[in-house]
Amino acid sequence: MFARVIRLDDSDLNVFDLAAEPGEWAVPGTFAFSNWSEDDLSGKSRQAFAHGWLGLSSFGRASVVAVTPITAAEKAALADALAAHFVAAWGAPDLDAARPVAGEEIAHMAALCEGHPENSLIVLERELTGAGVRDRFRIVPPQGAALETFAVHGD
Repeated sequence: MFARVIRLDDSDLNVFDLAAEPGEWAVPGTFAFSNWSEDDLSGKSRQAFAHGWLGLSSFGRASVVAVTPITAAEKAALADALAAHFVAAWGAPDLDAARPVAGEEIAHMAALCEGHPENSLIVLERELTGAGVRDRFRIVPPQGAALETFAVHGD
């Protein structure tokens, strides 16, 4: 199991500089905030910090993800894409150096989804503490209606 972006309404389009698209695979993406301070927390950046999942296609942010099945090949491709992002956007020296870190990020997301039923929703709350950034996850089990009746989260 892994997380896919869903969009319950259009609010992500308004609260993030770049909104992730429904159906994208996602990770918390907390690494993007590792050097942040209170001075960095304003406007749309604050919303991305406080509640934003990182979509792994657009590298935009989303407020909600849903637990969905994933294949081993898809997870491997996600690790490669994230490693390439680490090189292109975060200054990793090369793909060989970035792959293990990307693999850890992918494994963390898979572990977070493990054991939860398909279509469980996950929301993220992130805060700055004296020890750094702290993530909290809230799992919302699937309700009576199928999630597909009111949200799009991929094929």
